[in-house]
Amino acid sequence: MTAPVAAPTAEQIEQATDTLAQLVDYLRTEPPTLDILPLLTLLLDEDDGIPMLLSDVLRAAARAVATHTEPYSSDVNSVVTTLREAATEIMQWHTLHWEVRRLARATANPAGPTS
Repeated sequence: MTAPVAAPTAEQIEQATDTLAQLVDYLRTEPPTLDILPLLTLLLDEDDGIPMLLSDVLRAAARAVATHTEPYSSDVNSVVTTLREAATEIMQWHTLHWEVRRLARATANPAGPTS
């Protein structure tokens, strides 16, 4: 049996979203690509980047709602279904990490491949 996990506080969630908003503001200043690559690499990591984590959050929330909401109505079912569909769609974004890798290669060799 696994040990209980403490829920993050509302303040912790707010801090995470504030950090993402700060990243948006920074990127809107159009910094050099080499400055944003490390940030994108972390943000879009194939294992624990935002797409994977958000997908996991939505899937886990759907499971919790489906398990613990009484009465289980058509409205609850609609929410659970929508959360699961969103999780699946967001999971597909995990491939963005490959695009970041492609960008890193392109900026490391701006002239392109040599023959």
